Amino acid sequence: MSAGAIRAVIRTVALGAILLGVLSYTWWAWPGDNPQRNRFEAVDITGVDWGRDFDLTDFNGKRRRLADFRGKVVLLFFGYVNCPDMCPTTLAKLGHGMRLLGTEADRVQGLFVTVDPKRDTPQVLSQYVPAFHPTFLGLHGTEQQTASAAKEFKVYFRAQKPGTSGFYTVDHSGPVYALDRRGRLRLFIKPEMDAESMARDLRVLLEEPIG
Repeated sequence: MSAGAIRAVIRTVALGAILLGVLSYTWWAWPGDNPQRNRFEAVDITGVDWGRDFDLTDFNGKRRRLADFRGKVVLLFFGYVNCPDMCPTTLAKLGHGMRLLGTEADRVQGLFVTVDPKRDTPQVLSQYVPAFHPTFLGLHGTEQQTASAAKEFKVYFRAQKPGTSGFYTVDHSGPVYALDRRGRLRLFIKPEMDAESMARDLRVLLEEPIG
């Protein structure tokens, strides 16, 4: 099996483990007669005890915590700029979903957390991330901060050994999470979910009272 095929298997297994976990929680948390269970097309993970916060810096040099985005629905995705497939595809879908929201997109914040802070400098992130939607922010941290944020949101990543040219890839899982306007982790957006379905789910979150 080629190295690329092995990395693909690792990504699939990691993503499958995350999805299995959130599906198991959803099955336990929402009884069959609860009408809330089918409100979303994404996986509803309301009430999980993880995904509570991060301590990172945006590409403008501002330290960021989840509290900074209170009042907005947050779309959170972990990846890296040199990713050849999953990251640009996912970011493009998130950008499309934002455009489908029209003016409602002003109340949604897209966040891209790099798992490759050595190469994804603030300048690199500032050029790459907003290309998918002008309001998207790229976040980075130290190796310890990155590992802590990934652990908190159950994201797997591992840098591969550099080749002779010094170039390397980073294996990583690719969950997209949606947090409500109170900063609570609410949805696991499945990889196969289209932008139209995502936009519908985001509208549901936007309609909820902030409390």
